[in-house]
Amino acid sequence: MLIVNYNPEWIIWFEKIKLALNLGLIGLDFKYRIEHVGSTSVPNLDSKPIIDIDIVYQKEIQFNEIKLRLMEIGYYHNGNQGIEKREVFKRNGTTNNKTLDQIKHHLYVCPIDSQALNRHILSREALRNNKNARIEYQKIKYKLAVKANQNQKLYAELKELYVNDFIDRIIEVEKTK
Repeated sequence: MLIVNYNPEWIIWFEKIKLALNLGLIGLDFKYRIEHVGSTSVPNLDSKPIIDIDIVYQKEIQFNEIKLRLMEIGYYHNGNQGIEKREVFKRNGTTNNKTLDQIKHHLYVCPIDSQALNRHILSREALRNNKNARIEYQKIKYKLAVKANQNQKLYAELKELYVNDFIDRIIEVEKTK
């Protein structure tokens, strides 16, 4: 199944990845933070078992230093994939790291003023704070997985088409709190 029951281990998986990333970024002379975003960051929300992570930095000049460090620990930069101020990093298969290689994850690097980052954080908080929204979102995800015949690529395309309006609505509700 594409979507699986919520697993509290996802938070532990995130913490393990965060530790490995922090070790790779050790010695940077600026502050950054690592955020657990996406469905696996929302307790009691069924999801694809893939941890979504945003590394957040303050100043544009800091991106290249983060990029170099990530490359040293086995990532390659895969561009922004059409989303401004959200850079994608993927494992390159040339280094071995038990945590980073075995726990499936998506890694993004974003400046603090990134709209994509802001959307990740606001939607996470909205789903954490609103049980009805979380249940509705979960139903949408299951319907799309069935419609996609459990095909991950098609599911992602359908989600892009059908979920954005829903996320926009719950973010607006969250902003008014």
